[in-house]
Amino acid sequence: MPNQPAPGILSWASDIEPGTIEQAARAARLPFVPSHVALMPDAHVGIGATVGSVIPTQGAIIPAAVGVDIGCGMIATETTLTASDLPDTLAHLMPLVEERIPAGVGKGHAAEDQALAGMADLGLPHTDLTMKQLRTTTTQFGTLGSGNHFVEVCLDEHSTVWTVLHSGSRGIGNQLAKRHIGEAKGLMKRYFIELEDPDLAYLVQGDEVFNAYIADMLWAQQYAMASREAMAIQLNAALFEVVGGGRVVQVINCHHNFTQQENHHGRNLWITRKGAIKAAQGDLGVIPGSMGTRSYIVRGRGNPASYNSCSHGAGRRMSRTHARISLGASSLRHVMGARVWNDDRAEQLVDEHPAAYKDIDQVMADQRDLVEVLHTLHQIFNYKG
Repeated sequence: MPNQPAPGILSWASDIEPGTIEQAARAARLPFVPSHVALMPDAHVGIGATVGSVIPTQGAIIPAAVGVDIGCGMIATETTLTASDLPDTLAHLMPLVEERIPAGVGKGHAAEDQALAGMADLGLPHTDLTMKQLRTTTTQFGTLGSGNHFVEVCLDEHSTVWTVLHSGSRGIGNQLAKRHIGEAKGLMKRYFIELEDPDLAYLVQGDEVFNAYIADMLWAQQYAMASREAMAIQLNAALFEVVGGGRVVQVINCHHNFTQQENHHGRNLWITRKGAIKAAQGDLGVIPGSMGTRSYIVRGRGNPASYNSCSHGAGRRMSRTHARISLGASSLRHVMGARVWNDDRAEQLVDEHPAAYKDIDQVMADQRDLVEVLHTLHQIFNYKG
């Protein structure tokens, strides 16, 4: 159940830093935020707006609250395979995934014709792109990215095999977001609007710049969702190739960095979920833990106090810099155990160590009134960007 740690804030987090509450309270004090900001149990400090927050706005949108990875989210696929169908090791899957799903900062397919099917159906964003941006947008479609983006093969409580993937709108989403965030900051200066945090710069509904942002944001969300779907197709095909068969039973594809218009408490509002997923009654969602922990397939309970939302993951406990200083590769190898993963890059992945994240089981316990757990997934294969 939520508590009220500050005026204008409802929080579901039992493990939260004071700085996170202070940051969320700055957003809650904006004049166009008509009701409370909801903090999910994985909430932590972000840029401008808190990661793991749900911000209702009326007549305005904060581009930095949506974030620079517009449409980032999760896709999970349930298959007909069970643990007994798998080989002794999935080591042979790793090179196939690395080849078919490029990962890393700035990485894309080697040529435009290697971009996966589906990009052509999306059209282009509202903002004009340079030839270089157009090529990058095409070659990065169906690619993973870096940071906490990942590919996994998991087993649920019935030993059913699932594939899980986390990714967003890649370089083009980042560039579009930064452009509109810059425009919003420019407007604040032009109209002498002083904010507690410059990253809370906003666009006013009805203005041309607002409409341009909405058009680009919706396009980037579609790009991210279609890109995840394309990667999931490649991942499942590679898995079935290694195993020698298998079919897809269901696919769950959901954003956790986005905004959309919804009706809550009798008002039509823009609901911005920054590191949160929509969990209306019956909505299916994917809540990942960190490397070496569990992930969850959930169904929304439609809690109006959270604006029908829930957490998007475990949430960071340490910054990446702190994690690199405090944690080591040997500890990460120990935690990962017998899983197949990028153990040859353990030094580069220390900032993704499970100890750098909150306890996913506590996060799930904190949001029992937001979601119902349908399946608990345990990793057996992990590939990170």
